[in-house]
Amino acid sequence: MVRFLSLSLLVMLLTLEPLVESVHAQEPVALGSRRELFVDTALIDTLINARLELHRPRREGTALQFDLPWEGAFSGYVAVISDSGLYRMYYRGLPRVSTQEESPAVVCYAESRDGIAWTKPVLGLFKAEGTRENNIVLADARPFCSNFTPFLDTRPGVPAPERFKALAGNETTGLVAFVSADGIHWSRFRDEPVLRDGMFDSQNVAFWSDHEQRYVCYFRTWTGEGYTGFRTISRSTSQDFLDWTETEPMSFGDTPQEHLYTNATIAYERAPHIYLSFPKRFFPDKAALLPEEAEELVEDPNYRLASSDAVFMSSRGGTRYDRTFMEAFIRPGPALRDWVARDNTPALGVIQSGERELFLYRMSHYAQPTSHVTRYSLRVDGFVSVSAPYAGGELVSRPITFSGQQLEINFSSSAAGGVQIEIQNAAGTPIAGFALTECPEMIGDRVRQKVVWKRGSDLSALAGRPVRLRVVLRDAELYSFRFH
Repeated sequence: MVRFLSLSLLVMLLTLEPLVESVHAQEPVALGSRRELFVDTALIDTLINARLELHRPRREGTALQFDLPWEGAFSGYVAVISDSGLYRMYYRGLPRVSTQEESPAVVCYAESRDGIAWTKPVLGLFKAEGTRENNIVLADARPFCSNFTPFLDTRPGVPAPERFKALAGNETTGLVAFVSADGIHWSRFRDEPVLRDGMFDSQNVAFWSDHEQRYVCYFRTWTGEGYTGFRTISRSTSQDFLDWTETEPMSFGDTPQEHLYTNATIAYERAPHIYLSFPKRFFPDKAALLPEEAEELVEDPNYRLASSDAVFMSSRGGTRYDRTFMEAFIRPGPALRDWVARDNTPALGVIQSGERELFLYRMSHYAQPTSHVTRYSLRVDGFVSVSAPYAGGELVSRPITFSGQQLEINFSSSAAGGVQIEIQNAAGTPIAGFALTECPEMIGDRVRQKVVWKRGSDLSALAGRPVRLRVVLRDAELYSFRFH
């Protein structure tokens, strides 16, 4: 069990023997050479005068306007895919609200080489609003265009014609699978739906999990019968993307129920055993706008009342999300247009720009003429950090085993602060040559900092042995680490 201790409480303790005894009972976590992030407490045994801190991404401005006649105010459900240096964006184009049976929705496509400037290629595949000169990759396929959500299949040995896959559908049709060789030309994988047990009235996402060696799908269900209770998330898995397991509801730990409108769950590319999720949290009866303000911004009265933001969750597979943070990950913003109903839906997908930066995207100004995609930036691995104040703090990990020769960290500090790391045996005793006093304090702001002790950085003699990391921080943040 993780312990979060203050310095004052530590001083009051007469002995640490009970703590040591519980430590001895812990089985070591086999890390190998994978990167670990502090998005949860899975590797933390003790925090003293330190805490897990959620970092909010920085708003960078408009990435893409929904400004073509077949796009419009009700465009949304954005998915961003990184494909060998090309970034692909898919989204629903919907100029006017209607029932799914009558919906003029189409699936639109844009692409970018840097994640900043996006273009809409003229594909000429479908006719919409009187022209084939458009960026549409799927049309005339009601209701599947309304929530069509693709991904790049990373399963080893996947056949070339199935390199891209997608799911789409609703409660009536079930989720239907689509495939594509190039991400542009799509066809049904099978006529019959592959999943039926769900409401699916949202963006339903899937991906190949190397961690679990199967496809995983996260989709919309409700906690009550039909469309009652809370909007929530369930999961199913498959070996072949055609036959799926029975639906299992996701759990969220000891947290209050909230409407989670979308889930945007991905396997984080730099640490694919960790799934990150960026749900839109929805408050159907909570409005920031006065009635006259909402009426001026939104023509359709059904989209005036309600508000939403984005939250951060994680998972290490299975049917549990970790909600360490109940606070918003992305707040709506300063403009009144950011506070209309059903706005602020995070896009599916996170892409890396250079060595230090990630890009995330969000739908903005829903149901308004200014509807668009907003780009956000965040430090690489920078979702959560272990943070300590000027007075200092520390983290002690659970027992771990690793493979490799060196330890690398992603950290930042002030000039006054810094980070030191001690390697202990499983019982918590410093290992000779790797004690805290033998680790020069590291200061700076680096995403790849090699940890060096007086004897050097070679850890090969410790590989495979159960050890602990003791990290001492002063006015500093530690985002991730890995042995390699």
